[in-house]
Amino acid sequence: MVPSRTLSTSPPHALVAWLSRRLRLSREAGPLHAHDPRGSEALRRLLQEDHVRALLAGPRYTGTKRLNRFEHQVFSQNGEDGILREIFRRIGTTDRTFLEFGVGDGQRNNTTFLLAQGWRGWWIEGNQRSTAAIRRAFARPLAGSQLALLHWMVTAENIAEAFRRLQVPAEIDLLSLDIDRNTWHVLAATLPIVRPRVLVVEYNATYPADVDWKVEYAADRWWDRTSYFGASLKAFQRLGEQHGYALVGCELSGVNAFFVRRELCGDRFEAPFTADNHYEPARYYLARTHGHPPNFSDLTG
Repeated sequence: MVPSRTLSTSPPHALVAWLSRRLRLSREAGPLHAHDPRGSEALRRLLQEDHVRALLAGPRYTGTKRLNRFEHQVFSQNGEDGILREIFRRIGTTDRTFLEFGVGDGQRNNTTFLLAQGWRGWWIEGNQRSTAAIRRAFARPLAGSQLALLHWMVTAENIAEAFRRLQVPAEIDLLSLDIDRNTWHVLAATLPIVRPRVLVVEYNATYPADVDWKVEYAADRWWDRTSYFGASLKAFQRLGEQHGYALVGCELSGVNAFFVRRELCGDRFEAPFTADNHYEPARYYLARTHGHPPNFSDLTG
């Protein structure tokens, strides 16, 4: 259904184009729907791709240094793999090392694609079942010292000890953080110890770009699967600025934000480096769940 405000405010040619696109997509998905019970999913995918194309064709994204047109998914949850690839194309790498908190089973995160390209690094994961799955699926990089894994429930108070056990150096290329509830507080405890060149962090897009908000810290509390998690983009922008980082973009689904050390930015990214400029709303319906199930390797030993 076309929203009433679209019908009333769009010029006739825009409305015709909107309807034409959807008619074309329905025709493309029609044969699938008739013969395949997954046809409605195919139509959803086509509509999703069409929506992304329409977004990227808008003036916000064309002719700019924004990162969104580089989004691509290999192992990431959304388009983070492609954005990170483009960031490092612009600023270069040093020793190609990463650190990621909250990696799940390793098959859907922000550093597995880098691991597949020969990077090395450290993973911290609090779920015992997930760490067991990692030890099976990533046995070779673990055995070859390309990857180190720590089963650890991260808090602001114990993160320094986790780094000590893993022997994480102070200077690395990438830090990725996705621990849901206490993300802002753990990041605040991390940045005085580890100084990545690039930082990826999950933000809470429920809160508008100009609102500085974060959860009240509680080390023994975990995400309850509600909107009470993490911090707003403005809160992360200000925390990053305190440690010399510039906000250079967010991916279209409104999940992750990307920061680069201010001295590395130059004129390589879209300024100003503010939440007001780079905020993307929560478009969780753009989650990229189609395609073959991700798998780092079928060699488990």
